[in-house]
Amino acid sequence: MPPWSLGRATDVLQGHVASLSIPGARQLRRAPGEVCFPGGRREPTDRDDVATALREAQEEVGLLPHQVEVICCLVPSLIEKKNLVTPVVGFVDHNFEAQPNPDEVKDVFLVPLDYFLSPRVYYSRRFSQSGHSFLVHCFEYTCPEDGVTYFIRGMTAKFAIMVALIILEQKPTFEVEFNLNDLISSCEKQLLLYHATSKL
Repeated sequence: MPPWSLGRATDVLQGHVASLSIPGARQLRRAPGEVCFPGGRREPTDRDDVATALREAQEEVGLLPHQVEVICCLVPSLIEKKNLVTPVVGFVDHNFEAQPNPDEVKDVFLVPLDYFLSPRVYYSRRFSQSGHSFLVHCFEYTCPEDGVTYFIRGMTAKFAIMVALIILEQKPTFEVEFNLNDLISSCEKQLLLYHATSKL
C-alpha cells in the first residue's frame, strides 16, 4: 500500500481549540472542492509520515515546520482499498497565517474542535462491505466570518472526530464507530477489518 500522510493541525486560539481544514482546488485530481487536511503522497526524500505532513502543509498552506509542534501520529486509515493515510497531529503557532497555494487550495478555514463532538448540523449514513457495516459522518459548518457553509465528511470527518475525542475527552452527541473506552485499539481493529473486507 502506498504510504500517505495527512497533515493534521490543531490551533489553540485564546484557549479555544480549532481544527484547520482545507477545501481542495478544482485542479486537484483527488476530491476537488471537498474539505480535507493538508496531505499527500510520500516523496522519496521524506524520511517518515511526519516529514510528509510537514512538507505538504508547507506546500499547500504555507505552514513552516517551526510553526507546528508535532505531538503524535494516529492510527492510519485505508482509502480506496489500497492507500494508507496516516493522520499527523500537532499544535500550530498562534501567529500562523495561512497562505494557500492557489494551485492546490481554494480556501482555508478554522472549525472549533468541539464542533466535531457537538455539531449544529450533522448526519451519517452506513454502508456495507462484505457483510460488515461502516459508518460515514458528515458535518455542515457555517463559518461565522463570511457565512460560507462547508461540508466535512468521510475520512476528514473521521479524523477530526478522533482528534476531538482525544484532546477534549468528551463524548459526542452522535453515534460513533469507536469504543470510547479504548479508542486507539478500536481504531486499529477497524483498520484491520476494513483492510480484510476490501480484499474480498
